[in-house]
Amino acid sequence: MTATAGSTGLCAGRVVVVTGAGRGLGRAHALAFAAEGAKVVVNDLGVGPAGEGASSGPAREVADEIVAAGGEAVVNGADIATTEGASSLITAALDAFGRLDTLVNNAGFVRDRMLVNLPEDDWDAVMRVHLKGHFLPLKHAAAHWRAEARAGRAPSARVINTSSGAGLLGSVGQANYAAAKAGVLALTLVAAAELDRYGVQVNAIAPAARTRMTERTFAEAMAAPEAGAFDAMAPENVSPLVVWLGSPASAGVTGRVFEAEAGRITVMEGWHPGPAKDRGARWTPEEAGETVRALLNEAKAPGAVYGATFPAPPVRPPDAVPPSAGPAGPGSPPAGPAGPGLSGA
Repeated sequence: MTATAGSTGLCAGRVVVVTGAGRGLGRAHALAFAAEGAKVVVNDLGVGPAGEGASSGPAREVADEIVAAGGEAVVNGADIATTEGASSLITAALDAFGRLDTLVNNAGFVRDRMLVNLPEDDWDAVMRVHLKGHFLPLKHAAAHWRAEARAGRAPSARVINTSSGAGLLGSVGQANYAAAKAGVLALTLVAAAELDRYGVQVNAIAPAARTRMTERTFAEAMAAPEAGAFDAMAPENVSPLVVWLGSPASAGVTGRVFEAEAGRITVMEGWHPGPAKDRGARWTPEEAGETVRALLNEAKAPGAVYGATFPAPPVRPPDAVPPSAGPAGPGSPPAGPAGPGLSGA
């Protein structure tokens, strides 16, 4: 495809698979890649916001829009949380375009409940689509790229995984979603380390945007602005970073996590060792407790869990009198189970 007017052709000649590309962030990514010259496999099951139903309509509409603009795209309606569905993504790319360069794992839905009310089926369904739905496409794409590398055709391959602020910090009412998105981050780090030798770079984003997963639960925060104002929550704001990460221009960037919201890109620095004490021998439980309290008083406070009513209490000696309860003051975490960083397919 020839890149569209105003683009730089950053992805000219590349073949990109985007999962969950029928709506929201996935749709924005697919269109943005096509605008930069990529050929796109548009994957979407066409399910509802909680994973119900199925329709080929959304993926077909996106593919038709790409073709109408002069690009190249094919539709894939497979369930990417199955081995057959995930492997069909690679087959679709190879059959239609003869190669695969970039995989964007984006598909997902939510089933939010407080932990004690969360049905096992809702836990399984959300873990399946988000975590297994990242693992299987990544596994099959990686196997293809490994074979290419071993055959002397070293790829310049890219994978962009989709996590969330919920996966970075936790989110009240979203134990299943937050756990799955935290798993995506660990998967990203492992894949980046294992696949670098084959010419594959793997990164993750934690986006905040207006999608079906966010616009109802956070209607006020996600509302579109008045005409002419910058639409901070538009999914299209996230896609330029994804396109760059999926292009040859991102050479050398792998194993990193980026928050993307409105006009802001943030490099997330992950877990780092904090204060420590080594006595060179086994602790007693009492000594361990005293040491932990002292270390916690030296440590940085953890980021607030999205939707938490109160910030984490200060570390106090066990015999100290706790302060009286009161309303959360400045610096309390945002209300609602998402806050910045909630992703949406």
